Amino acid sequence: MKKSKLAIDYEYDFELTGLTCPMKGYKLAWEVNRALRIKLAKQKDVVVQFRKDQAFSFAHYDFTSTVNRVKLFRNKPNEAEGQRHFLASEFPHFDYILLTRGEESLRSNRLQEVLRDIPSIQLTSFIPLAALKSKEYFIF
Repeated sequence: MKKSKLAIDYEYDFELTGLTCPMKGYKLAWEVNRALRIKLAKQKDVVVQFRKDQAFSFAHYDFTSTVNRVKLFRNKPNEAEGQRHFLASEFPHFDYILLTRGEESLRSNRLQEVLRDIPSIQLTSFIPLAALKSKEYFIF
């Protein structure tokens, strides 16, 4: 009997922006809320299974409207022993990952300009999805 593998191609209709910021997640979410005029709210942690015996949780904040969706993820896991695992493993220098989907005003260049005006954010950079092997972690 021949075995078949199910191959699923997902549609990635979002953009990711990496943020380097020494602040706690709730403080950063508050500053992003003020800058973008949205209301990110703390949600249940996202649990990612790296191997069969290893799962780590990542803090995240969410805002959803009729035209936009914004999510702020912590790139490092909540557990101290999982510090070698990152949500975006190709970009370990980012402390947070901002996912945006929807209206053009929240896309790349304009978004980065607004985020750079936040004093606590040290670095902001667009993350190309083609360079990200772990992009399936961001599908919800």
